[in-house]
Amino acid sequence: MEDINKDSSFAEETVNEETANTNSKTDEAQTDDTLVNEETAVEEGKEVNEEAETSDEKKTDSKLKRGLKKKEKKDKKDEKIEELTDQVKRQMAEFDNFRKRSEKEKNTMYEIGAKSVVEKLLPIVDNFERGLQALPEEEKTAPFAEGMQMIYKQMMTMFDQIGVTTIEAVGTEFNPDYHNAVMQIESDEYESGYVAQELQKGYMYRDSVVRHSMVGVVQ
Repeated sequence: MEDINKDSSFAEETVNEETANTNSKTDEAQTDDTLVNEETAVEEGKEVNEEAETSDEKKTDSKLKRGLKKKEKKDKKDEKIEELTDQVKRQMAEFDNFRKRSEKEKNTMYEIGAKSVVEKLLPIVDNFERGLQALPEEEKTAPFAEGMQMIYKQMMTMFDQIGVTTIEAVGTEFNPDYHNAVMQIESDEYESGYVAQELQKGYMYRDSVVRHSMVGVVQ
């Protein structure tokens, strides 16, 4: 009877030890699982953080790229505006030069035409002057002579209005730009190289010579 009780007690102790070992293993397994879960959570947290950082970097890169694209578009737009502005400025300058050239050519053509007309009228003026000088003193008060005087004065007034002037000759120093020397003469009144006689009047239209004065110059 005592042996049976001993065996029973031993069996119970064995069972208890096995149960304790089993529980210990279970606790260890649970601990291992907890550690694994914690490590997994840490790894997952790291992955989440890395994914978040990657996402932020992608967003930043995307913003930078959009900013660069906008800047490139703006730069191209500014370049196009500058190019068009430069073209407009060049066209305006060309138009201004064309306007100036056209105005100069028009004035030149007008002066050439006016000079041509004046040059053709000068022989008529010369004939009036010769006719009036040839009139005897007693006939200068005749109606015919007075009519010639009025026509002559009218022509000279018209010349003055359009800018036609006579060239000074007698008493001035000879100037080939205005005088045409056809003879040399002796004079006690004027020095050598001065005009002492005018054979035909010279005329200017504004700043250009229409006809040179025909003169005699002192030797």
